[in-house]
Amino acid sequence: MLRGRIIFLLIWLLLLLPGPITALRISPIASISSNQILLVNFYQRAVALVAFSMLFVQLILGAFMTRFTQKLGGWALKFHLLQGATIYSLVFLHPLLFVLMNFKAKGVIDPFYVFTEVCVLCSNRQEFWYTLGRLSFWLITLAVAAAKLRNQPWWRVHWRKFHVLNYFTFFLIATHAWFSGTDVWEPPFAVLYWIAVSGVFLTVIYKLYPFVKGYLRAKSS
Repeated sequence: MLRGRIIFLLIWLLLLLPGPITALRISPIASISSNQILLVNFYQRAVALVAFSMLFVQLILGAFMTRFTQKLGGWALKFHLLQGATIYSLVFLHPLLFVLMNFKAKGVIDPFYVFTEVCVLCSNRQEFWYTLGRLSFWLITLAVAAAKLRNQPWWRVHWRKFHVLNYFTFFLIATHAWFSGTDVWEPPFAVLYWIAVSGVFLTVIYKLYPFVKGYLRAKSS
C-alpha cells in the first residue's frame, strides 16, 4: 500500500503543477513584483488554478472511493477529507484576494460585490461569468456544510444529495474559469483543463448509466 500511496501522491503533485507553472509563465514574478495589483492578481489566479486541479482529483477520488480504499487503505478517505478542507480554503481565498485586488486598485473594500452580487441580466458578459463564480462558491459551501453535518439525523440520510452538487459546481467553475481569464487557455494548464473536464464528464456518465439503464428496462417491461 505504501508504494501505491507514493504513486498516488506523485500523480497528484503532477496534476497540481500545471496551474502555478502557467501562472508563472504568463506573469513572471520578477516582472510584477513591483506592482502590488498584478502581484495580488497573480496569487488569486494561481490559487484558483490549484483549487481547480484539486477539485478534479477530489471528484475522481470520491467517485471511486471504494476502489481507492482497496488499493490505498483507509488513508484514501483521510486524504479525501484533508483535501476537501484544503480546497474550500483555496476557494474562499480566491475571492478574498479579489477583494484585496479591488482595494489596491480602487481603494474600496467591497466584499459584498465579490461574494454576493449575483445577476442574471448582467450589465456585461464578464459580470455574468463572475456570477457563475459566486454561485460556485456558495454551492461548494453548501456541499462542505452537508459533509460536516452528515452525522446529524436528517443530514445522515440526505447529505449525499447535497454533496453530489460538487459535480454540477465543477462545470460551473470550469465555465467561470474559461470565460473569466486566460490562464486556462494557455499550456500546460490548458491540457489539464480539458483532461479534467473530460474526466469528470465521463465519471458522471459512468455513475448515471446504471440508473438510466434501470429506468429504460423498467419502462420497457
